[in-house]
Amino acid sequence: MRFGMFVPQGWRHDLVGIDPADQWAAMSGLARHADAGPWESIWVYDHFHTVPVATDEATHEAWTLMAAFAATTSRVRLGQMCTCMSYRNPVYLAKVAATADLISGGRVEMGIGAGWYEHEWRAYGYGFPGVGERLARLDEGVQIMKQAWTTGRASLDGKHYQVDDAIVRPLPLQAGGIPIWIAGGGEKVTLRIAAQYANYTNFSGDPIGFAHKSGILEQHCANLGRDFGSIVRSANYNTILGTSAADVSARIDAIEARVTPHLGADKAAEFVHEYRSGTAIGVGTPEQVAERLSALKDLGLGYAIHYFPEAAYDRSSIDLFEREVMPALR
Repeated sequence: MRFGMFVPQGWRHDLVGIDPADQWAAMSGLARHADAGPWESIWVYDHFHTVPVATDEATHEAWTLMAAFAATTSRVRLGQMCTCMSYRNPVYLAKVAATADLISGGRVEMGIGAGWYEHEWRAYGYGFPGVGERLARLDEGVQIMKQAWTTGRASLDGKHYQVDDAIVRPLPLQAGGIPIWIAGGGEKVTLRIAAQYANYTNFSGDPIGFAHKSGILEQHCANLGRDFGSIVRSANYNTILGTSAADVSARIDAIEARVTPHLGADKAAEFVHEYRSGTAIGVGTPEQVAERLSALKDLGLGYAIHYFPEAAYDRSSIDLFEREVMPALR
């Protein structure tokens, strides 16, 4: 199994209490930690407003961070989970990504999806088209990016995007273009787009959901004549490790206390409900988490991307994962 780690960027209220002037140091320090350690990749979210509610707390922009991480790391791969197609013109995005790829020495991944966070769509003036249109934009945009990264030019007279011999030079350093991760588990359209274009998928990470979505993806691949095995399947996991159940509970208490001033008591309780529920794949002792991930590996999970809500404040959960979980699954 391969492993990626999210770097906190504020979106999930994971930089609260850190002065904005010091937040880059917190993010870049974690990126350097991953770069020097056993992680294959680091990831950020492509969002503008915090969750579960929009507050005035920081949310740092994804592609700005991609360029910054490209310049300040040397080995780890760089991804977004996931870029919203409609937030940027796709040929412009192809150009941005190609430039970041050159800065990084050929380490950029393109996580891409249709987008869902209505509040920030409307706040930023993008409207909020129906899911069918958002998925159609995703399809057209991926076609444009693949053209741009393989030929250096892109043309498409689409329903949503019109591109007329746009030049995207220099090409990304990676042969064949930047790897494309199609994020989302929509069974009729998203997984069909993934079967057609993706190097990687990212969808439901619980065993039942993962197995079901994998079966749908496999059928789309069969319909399109695509080798199902050529697509690496990934999932994201909220991860809190402790040496005991009491240690895990204390860590969750600390997270809840940290976000309560910003979310209020009720929302803060909702915020950590998954962590307390006993159903989260990534929450528990190292032995428990390794056992759950091993079962998913047997179902075909090839890449696990972990979000550590404590990361900007306490790296001990990350250290436990590196020391006791990763070796059990490699």
